[in-house]
Amino acid sequence: MKPLMNEYHNLAPLTKIGRRFVLTAGSVFTASIIFAGCSRFVETASTSEQEDIIKVGVTGIVSEDILKFVNNNLVGQEKLKIEVVKFNDWIQPNTALRDKFIDANFFQHKPFMNNAIKELKINLVALNTIYLNTLGLFSKKFKSVNEIPQNATVTIANDVINNDRGLRLLAANGLIKLKEKAREFVTQRDIAANPKSLKIKEVEGVQVVRAINDVDFIVSSAQTVALAGIEPHSMGQETAKDKKYALALVTLQGRENEAKIQKLNKLLVHPSVKDFINKEYKGRLITVW
Repeated sequence: MKPLMNEYHNLAPLTKIGRRFVLTAGSVFTASIIFAGCSRFVETASTSEQEDIIKVGVTGIVSEDILKFVNNNLVGQEKLKIEVVKFNDWIQPNTALRDKFIDANFFQHKPFMNNAIKELKINLVALNTIYLNTLGLFSKKFKSVNEIPQNATVTIANDVINNDRGLRLLAANGLIKLKEKAREFVTQRDIAANPKSLKIKEVEGVQVVRAINDVDFIVSSAQTVALAGIEPHSMGQETAKDKKYALALVTLQGRENEAKIQKLNKLLVHPSVKDFINKEYKGRLITVW
């Protein structure tokens, strides 16, 4: 059986876009100890033994930044240290959880998690939900949905959950119409009407924002667009009512009551975390607790 570390170190990182678009930055699956360099964490061995270390998987800079804020400002009261482990796709954070390489992950919403449970046959459980990374229609060419021409091309994510989410956002903005008795997760086969004859291209979620220069518009999260250093026009966006897509702290079923996991779960809904998110992201992320 191949050692766990070797399995993950064979993966190749993706190219970065922009200074802070770090969906896949650095060595793939390399733990980044975000408290390193902070004098408060230079400790004696005896102090170290009294603290819990929790490894948390992420796929983007937003969750990493929130964990960094918690680590720099709140963990002292709980005697906790956070190690962030970065991934370059949306499958490995759950398989690494299954293999107990990490203790929790912070990258997915409940619909995505529920689909992963079915697809990967992993017993996962969501704890506190923290923030909604709002999905929007973004373009460098057009300022409103009314300007979108016939035969325009749009790029959306191809995974089951975000494909459904993207198509429903197109429908909410009147660009397509879905069948009345559509399945739980819609696909292009569930489009009943396409009055503008949109050409809908599907790519991996992490690749969507990279297509903005090649298509008329994209369906992407507002924060991802901002992190990519792009300043496009927003033509329609989700609101807080869509909080079922809010990201949650997730762990393996049966581990949810472990002390270190509950410590982090509690800290993520601390009032100062909400203040940090509201100040740092200026409405691109919406707190949901």
